Amino acid sequence: MAKAKEPVTQAVRALRAAGVAFEGHPYAYVEGGGTAQFAREAGVDEHLVIKTLIMEDEAARPLIALMHGDRQVSAQALARQIGAKRVLPCAPAVAERHTGYKVGGTSPFGTRQRMPVYCEAGIAGLPRIYINGGKRGYIISLATQDLLALLAPTLVEMAQA
Repeated sequence: MAKAKEPVTQAVRALRAAGVAFEGHPYAYVEGGGTAQFAREAGVDEHLVIKTLIMEDEAARPLIALMHGDRQVSAQALARQIGAKRVLPCAPAVAERHTGYKVGGTSPFGTRQRMPVYCEAGIAGLPRIYINGGKRGYIISLATQDLLALLAPTLVEMAQA
């Protein structure tokens, strides 16, 4: 079977422009499959597969939350740590407008609009992560230090207990 052609997304362009080394991992996208679908197909620990969530505060200011695939974001904990009254997930159409990516293919790299990035603190301790490459069915892997250097996220503890 021929390997799927890897897409050139805004995320890929942003990483290449920054000189960041990464590896592409095309996979069979399944609606609602999330990080578990990729982890199963690629044979990797879902904890290493990072979700990119587009959320907004009470003033509808967008932000990016990065979370382990096998954990959920506590919106209350995130709001408390960033000094917001509340934080909620954006509606899919709103998230797509902010990022330029379809939900299910959202990458924190190369977004249409710059947004603050909040990263679950535990992610920073991982040597290498898997994260969306800007298209449904396309994950990239890269050194965590490259993600931290490029996005300069604020590290927070927002994993739900």
